[in-house]
This record gives sequence, C-alpha cells and structure tokens, in this order.
Amino acid sequence: MQGYYPVAIYFGFLIAFAVVSLAVARFLSPSRPFAAKLESYECGAVPVGDAWVQFPVGFYLVALLFIVFDALAVFLFPWVLVVRTLGFPGIAAMCGFLAILGLGWFYAYRERILEWQ
Repeated sequence: MQGYYPVAIYFGFLIAFAVVSLAVARFLSPSRPFAAKLESYECGAVPVGDAWVQFPVGFYLVALLFIVFDALAVFLFPWVLVVRTLGFPGIAAMCGFLAILGLGWFYAYRERILEWQ
C-alpha cells in the first residue's frame, strides 16, 4: 500500500493544478460579451447549408491510420527505454508488433488510402 502514496500525491497535485488553473483563468479573464461573441460562429462567416453533411470516407480512413500509428509511438518509446533489460524475447515481440503495423501501412499504401483526392 505504501507504493501507492506517490501516485496518490501525484494525482492530488494534478487535480489541484487543474482546479487552480481553471479558477485563475476564470478570475483573470475579461468578461465582455457582445453580439458577435454570442453567435454560433466567431469566424465572421455566415453559416450556409445544413450542418449534417456526409464526409468522404477518406477522412475516417486517415483518422484510423493516425490512431494505428499513434499506438506505435505510445508502445515504442517506453520499449526503447528498457530494450537492454528485455533481451531477445523483448526484441522479438517488438519486431512482431512492428511487423503487424508494417502490414497495416502496406495495406493502406496498396489501397491508396493515403492519397488525398
């Protein structure tokens, strides 16, 4: 149970930082509402058409590929830190992981998913 005290302290600091940051931002931010600020869009462009439009499937495929290769970064960096202690089984497991991601990249390339049209 003592091993969790640093984690609890960390989360305490994390929550305190979030609450204090939001309170300070609320206190220091100017409160000057005006008509343009209260509209749906602040960019100045008048919205035209229906908000429910269908996006091409390419948007979703690019998002899925981003998630796949973001997972690569999440698992690859911690592995690099402990690669010397893992030995051959750790290297073989990461090579298998990279091979699966490589197959995903090859499939995306073969299906021309990454070509923007």
